[in-house]
Amino acid sequence: SEQLFVEMADRMVAEGWRDAGYEFICIDDCWMAPTRDKQGRLRADPKRFPGGIRKLADYVHSKGLKLGIYSDVGNKTCAGFPGSYDHYDLDAQTFASWGVDLLKFDGCNSDSLELLAEGYRRMSLALNKTGRSIVYSCEWPFYLRPVQQPNYTEIKQYCNHWRNFYDVYDSWSSIKSILDWTALHQDTIVKIAGPGGWNDPDMAMIGNFGLSWDQSVTQMAMWAIMAAPLFMSNDLRHISPEAKGLLQNKEVIAINQDPLGKQGYQLVKDKNFQLWERPLSGRAYAVAVLNHQEIGGPQNFTFFLTFLGNGLACNPACCFQQVLPASRDWGVYSWISSLSVEVNPTGTVLLKV
Repeated sequence: SEQLFVEMADRMVAEGWRDAGYEFICIDDCWMAPTRDKQGRLRADPKRFPGGIRKLADYVHSKGLKLGIYSDVGNKTCAGFPGSYDHYDLDAQTFASWGVDLLKFDGCNSDSLELLAEGYRRMSLALNKTGRSIVYSCEWPFYLRPVQQPNYTEIKQYCNHWRNFYDVYDSWSSIKSILDWTALHQDTIVKIAGPGGWNDPDMAMIGNFGLSWDQSVTQMAMWAIMAAPLFMSNDLRHISPEAKGLLQNKEVIAINQDPLGKQGYQLVKDKNFQLWERPLSGRAYAVAVLNHQEIGGPQNFTFFLTFLGNGLACNPACCFQQVLPASRDWGVYSWISSLSVEVNPTGTVLLKV
C-alpha cells in the first residue's frame, strides 16, 4: 500500500540507508487496479494507493530517493494484473508522467519467445523516448534460457540489469543455488557485465528470518564479488542492528559499487571451499573464501597468492585487509607466500588485496 512505501521512505532517510547509497524504493507486482482506465492506461489500485503513483513518487523524491515500479512484457503480470503487451509506448509514457525512476519488467504470459524479445526491445526504446532517465530491469534471459542461449550483447544493448536465474528465497539453499548457477555459467555471463549493464542474482534476503548470521555474511560478500545490483527485500521497521550494520557496511558497498565495474568469478573449487576474486579499480582485488560445509566448526583453507589476478595481484607484494565478517588489517605478504583463512560453515571471509 501507499502507506507502506511512505513508511519505508521515511525509514530509509532516518536510519541511514539513503546515506549508505540505497536510493531506490521499488514497488513489485500487484500495485495495479485489475483493469486499465477508459483511455487504456494503467492505474493504481484505488483502495491501496488512494493518492495514485504520482503523489507517491513526489513524496519519495522529496526525501532524496527514487521510485521503482513493476510491469510485465506479456498480456498479464505474473500475479494476473494487466500486462504491457501492445501498450509499451503508452505504459512508458504513463510511468514517465508519474515520475518513475526504475521499471522492473517481468516476463510472464508472453505467447512466444519472439514476442518476448520484441517486447523487451520495444519497452527499452519506449522508455528512452520519454526523455526521462528510467533504469530498465529485465527478466529476458531467465525466460529465454530453458529454450535458447541468451544473446547477452543484445540484452545489454537494451537493459540495465537482467535476471538469469530463479527468484531468490529467504533460505540458504536458495543462496547456494544462485552461487552454484553463477559459477557454472561464469564463462558466458561475467564478461558482459559492466557499467550500464549488470547480471542480477536477485535481492538481498539479509534482515529476514531464513539465513543464519554466517549465511547473511556470505550473501553480502558474494553479491559484492558478483557486482550485483544491491536491492534489499526486507522490512526496515523490524530489522536487527546486526543485519542493518551488514547491509550498510561501507567497505563492502565500496567493493560492490567499484567504478571499474568488473564482475568477479570463481577461481578454485576445492572440496568444501571456493575461492573467488573480483578485479577492482586501482589495481586492487576483492577475494572471497567460501566454506560450503554445513556441519562442524570453522575450517582452514590455504591458497598460494600466485593464484590471484593471474599471478599479478601480489607481485612483488601486497597488503590484505579483511572486510567481512569483521574489519581488520592482515598486513603485507610477498608474492611467493601462501595464506591460510579460517571460515565458519556456510560462511565467507571477504578480503581486499
